[in-house]
Amino acid sequence: MSGFDKVVGSYEEALAGLTDGMTIIAGGFGLCGIPENLIAEIKRIGAKELTIVSNNCGVDDFGLGLLLEDQQVKKMISSYVGENQLFMEQLLNGSLEVELTPQGTLAEKMRAGGAGIPAFYTATGYGTAVGDGKETKEFGGRNYILEESITGEFAIVKGWKADRYGNTIYRDTAMNFNPMAATAGKITVMEVEEIVEPGELDPCHIHTPGIYVDRLIQGTFEKRIEQRTLRAV
Repeated sequence: MSGFDKVVGSYEEALAGLTDGMTIIAGGFGLCGIPENLIAEIKRIGAKELTIVSNNCGVDDFGLGLLLEDQQVKKMISSYVGENQLFMEQLLNGSLEVELTPQGTLAEKMRAGGAGIPAFYTATGYGTAVGDGKETKEFGGRNYILEESITGEFAIVKGWKADRYGNTIYRDTAMNFNPMAATAGKITVMEVEEIVEPGELDPCHIHTPGIYVDRLIQGTFEKRIEQRTLRAV
C-alpha cells in the first residue's frame, strides 16, 4: 500500500494492529452488507475484551455472532438483539454488557463521530430508560436528550465496488449503516466485491470517498440469508 493506493494483499494485513480492548465500528444490518471476511479475521486473531458498535450481532454461527462463541466481545452497542440465541443468553447471564440504542440515534452517533461532533440533541428516548441519567434541554417547547457521538480504533465496512483509491459504492439495501461506520474509525478497512482502476467509477455515484478509507481488500462473500422463506409449489 503506497500513496493513494489503499489496496492490501491479505486480511492479516487489513487488520494489522487490532488488539485486545479496542472499539470496533461495524457496518451491516443483520446479515445484509456485513464485512463477513473481516469479522472472520477478527475471530482468527483472537482479540478479546472488544467493544463492538453495530446494529446487531448477526446470528449464532455467522457474522458478528462468531465473536461471541469465544467471548471475544466485552460490550455490544447496538439496537437489536435479533435472531442470535447466544447474544440473548450472554446478555441475560451478565457475561456481555449491552448498551441498547435506538437505530437512528446509533447511526447519528457514528455520523457525528466521523464529522468531529462530540454530541448532539435528539428527542428519541426522552422520558424512557434510554434517557436516564442524560442531560436534557428544551428546544421550541420540546424536550431533548444529549447523546455522545462514537468512534473506534477500527471501522470494518462492506462495499460493492471501489477503486484503488478507496472511493466506494454500496449496492441497494446493503448500504445500511456502512457509510456512517466508514467515517467513524481511526483506521477504516473496506472490503468489497470488486476493485477497479481510478476513473472507472462515476464520481457522482460515490457513496464513501476514499479519504475515509485506510485499507481496501477484495473478498468473496457467502451472503447468507438470515430467514429464507419459500413458497410451496
